[in-house]
Amino acid sequence: MTNEADFAVAAWHENGRWTLDLLTNPHELAHIIDALKSQRTNGGAIALIAIDEEFFMLIRVLGAHISMFLSDVTCAFDYEVAAEFVELADLPSPEENDEPLPVGHLDILADLGMNHMEISALCDDSELFPDEQLDAIATRLGFGEEFRQLLDL
Repeated sequence: MTNEADFAVAAWHENGRWTLDLLTNPHELAHIIDALKSQRTNGGAIALIAIDEEFFMLIRVLGAHISMFLSDVTCAFDYEVAAEFVELADLPSPEENDEPLPVGHLDILADLGMNHMEISALCDDSELFPDEQLDAIATRLGFGEEFRQLLDL
């Protein structure tokens, strides 16, 4: 079920600048991965995905390598797309008493200048909604203005 807070943005870096594109369905992870694979750039392509004002996901395709990050593993209980994400990323399914912690490739953006400590700090900030967390990531990576324009934030 898609709601108006759900979105997926693809970003890729080539010729010294970022290009962004809105992806059609944030719940179709296979289609998102295919769209990222179609961007053949040296730095790969990143999907920034927000779901229901609850959590965000990052997917990065770099050549044949796919890295995945989920801001809250416990969302897999309530959201089919998060459960699919956990399965695709080959992560252990959450247990009932698990803490709402980020999982996956925590250093997914380290080579672009954003380490796991910065991403973890964003995930820990309960005052921020997923679109705000992703805006902070986009800004840190150098395409915040384009991100906000694309989403009308």
